[in-house]
Amino acid sequence: MEQTLWGHLPLLVRSNSKESVEYILQTLWRTRKTGLDAADRHIIRDILQLQHDSELDPLLVCLRTLIRRCVYENIGKDEIQKLFPNEVLPELQRLLTLLLQKFQKEWHEEVFKDQVVLPRLKAMTWDMANQESAEVADPVAVINLKLQNDAKTQPGDLDVKFQLAKDTLETMLRSMYCIRDQLSNMEETSNRHLSQ
Repeated sequence: MEQTLWGHLPLLVRSNSKESVEYILQTLWRTRKTGLDAADRHIIRDILQLQHDSELDPLLVCLRTLIRRCVYENIGKDEIQKLFPNEVLPELQRLLTLLLQKFQKEWHEEVFKDQVVLPRLKAMTWDMANQESAEVADPVAVINLKLQNDAKTQPGDLDVKFQLAKDTLETMLRSMYCIRDQLSNMEETSNRHLSQ
């Protein structure tokens, strides 16, 4: 984080209590997808006794960055205090560390709930059939997939069935081979880095 951002943290000292700072952090988390509305901005400016948004915005950027790092970068509870450089007042470090530790697990769980869970392949079978068209009966591959849906909203198995003609199947297989090769190259690269 840029050093200039840290210089705005002392504005938090203007708040009257730990609860006020807690309110600010909770509000920033609650509005992480939408941004602060005018009412929230006004309340936070009042808490911090600020006159203009131009004074508030750099502090909000700093706090949002801290929140993101705590929640999304898997920083352990004991490591939160290490995020702050020595220039940040020790009492602010303690207060923010305490509050970020308090909410870290809850916020992390909320992020996990928001993530999209894609179904995973459980089984695949295929069969050959003739595609009945007006002129020619071309053979097609009939693919049957059984997918495991782990989403909390509709868990369970999903059956998907589709047909592929020879030219479509060839295109798909070429793409799959490219994906396989790219995954192999990535694995080789990461193994080389690990062995060094």
